[in-house]
Amino acid sequence: MGHQNLLGEPPATYLPDNDEAAAALNAGEAPEKVAARFPAYSAAWAALAERAYGQGDPVTAYAYARTGYHRGLDQLRRAGWKGHGPVPWEHQPNRGFLRSLHMLGAAAAAIGEDDEAKRCAQFLRDSSATAAAELGARP
Repeated sequence: MGHQNLLGEPPATYLPDNDEAAAALNAGEAPEKVAARFPAYSAAWAALAERAYGQGDPVTAYAYARTGYHRGLDQLRRAGWKGHGPVPWEHQPNRGFLRSLHMLGAAAAAIGEDDEAKRCAQFLRDSSATAAAELGARP
């Protein structure tokens, strides 16, 4: 049974799933191949950003993360998101966007773009406190 939001906050936004892209990535297909086949799939861009960051290449990580972030924003808007409100981590299809947002902030911090890093960290907390806590321990 759902509860009505009495605080006037916007409802949570749930991105649609892409079973084929998720299956390819989960089966170990290279994220660059998944991103090429499914360019709107933020989780592939997040995986590319995480890999580049882990390899010590924050500029490439920033570019991949920004792509995943913007592709996710496009999907959020199509799903009814109005620029703010919850994007639950608990909904698996939201995680690609949230991971991209997190990596955008981490990569921005690594290249000295402090305002962007702070904006991304706040946006992540505002979107999903759970995502911020889950991803906070990771770069």
